[in-house]
Amino acid sequence: MTEAVIVLALLLVAVSATAAVAVRDPVRQSLVLAVLGVVLAVLFTVLQAPDVALSQLAVGSALTPLLLLLTVRKVRRRGQRGHEDGGHGDGGHGGYGGPAGRRGRESGR
Repeated sequence: MTEAVIVLALLLVAVSATAAVAVRDPVRQSLVLAVLGVVLAVLFTVLQAPDVALSQLAVGSALTPLLLLLTVRKVRRRGQRGHEDGGHGDGGHGGYGGPAGRRGRESGR
């Protein structure tokens, strides 16, 4: 019975990990990553490692997907703002990062 539960948990991990790699949209990827974290926590529980399972729940299925979602949101906002400022994704500075960026590039020559 125990071996069957372990095999089932491993199959769920394989399916959810494959889905996380196959999905192309970053928002959906982070949600699938959260599911993968939960499935891994179940696997760790089945393998009698509850402390690792709790850590996986906290980090792998909650914190990491949340950070990814916040990062994607910020990058998309910055990209939209850059289009409004004149087509540059960097706030209209032409990729130099402002006067300090230009000085930094010139001093490296």
